[in-house]
Amino acid sequence: MPLSATRRRQPRPDYWPGFVDAMATLLLVIIFLLSVFMLAQFFLSQEITGKDNALNRLNAQIAELTELLALERANSGSLEDQLAVLQASLSETEGEKATLQNRIAALQAEGDDDNAGILADQLAEEQQLSQQALSRVELLNQQLTALRRQIAALESALAASENRDQESQAKIADLGRRLNVALAQRVQELSRYRSDFFGRLRQLLSDRSNIKVVGDRFVFPSEVLFPSGSDELNPGGQEELDTLANELIQLGNEIPPDIDWVLRVDGHTDARPISGGRFASNWELSAARAISVVKYLISNGVPPDRLVAAGFGEYQPIAEGDTPEAYAQNRRIELKLTQR
Repeated sequence: MPLSATRRRQPRPDYWPGFVDAMATLLLVIIFLLSVFMLAQFFLSQEITGKDNALNRLNAQIAELTELLALERANSGSLEDQLAVLQASLSETEGEKATLQNRIAALQAEGDDDNAGILADQLAEEQQLSQQALSRVELLNQQLTALRRQIAALESALAASENRDQESQAKIADLGRRLNVALAQRVQELSRYRSDFFGRLRQLLSDRSNIKVVGDRFVFPSEVLFPSGSDELNPGGQEELDTLANELIQLGNEIPPDIDWVLRVDGHTDARPISGGRFASNWELSAARAISVVKYLISNGVPPDRLVAAGFGEYQPIAEGDTPEAYAQNRRIELKLTQR
């Protein structure tokens, strides 16, 4: 085989991978340097911003101080001008006084007593006016001192009044907190007695499925207690109220006297208007039925001061619609144990 052919078949070295690695490394270095530069620029801008803010605040303070200094200088100049005017006036007065005294002395030496007397009178008059001015200044100073004493006394009285007011408000706030705590305790106690009372009634009337507890109220359908359109209790209703009266009397013996409780008896009707009979409206029928329940409970020994009767007519329905079932649910007597 010829030598030239052998040389052509020898593999050539491949420099491309090394070049790619070098370029990639260089690119990473450039990216790293750019990142460092961007971070440095960010922190530098933050620092510059903070310096600018501080410089702005300092400039504002300098401007404010400059204005205050200008005001002080203006006030000082005004006071200096007033002092100069007063000094000039005083010098002028003293000069006039000296001139008058010299003229008086000269006239007396010449023997002109009349003119000397006139000048002496003028000098005495000026001295008198000066003395009067001094007296007025002294009087004004005394009045100013007295006024300052009065202001100090008023400020002391006001401070004392504010202290008393703060103490009173603190006492009122404390009393209010204590009263709220006491009321909350009474409400909790009454809620416990109400729960016990309704629980016992539920057990005693468990065989009557149409009598139920709704929230904090005990609900009797009107048909259980009254004939249709009447406020006269039927025998079955009287029996139910006998049970209720016994439970109320027992409950009254258990509740402490300082809890001012009442049993509210609310009468309700359906929305159908009344035609004929003793009652002109549903208002009167509902109120009459509530009063009948209260009177019967009183006749069974329940204290009258623990009972309240109210009539709501058809205006507090618990069922919507004009079906017989809705009408039956709305005709009811509700009992609620609550505070007066």
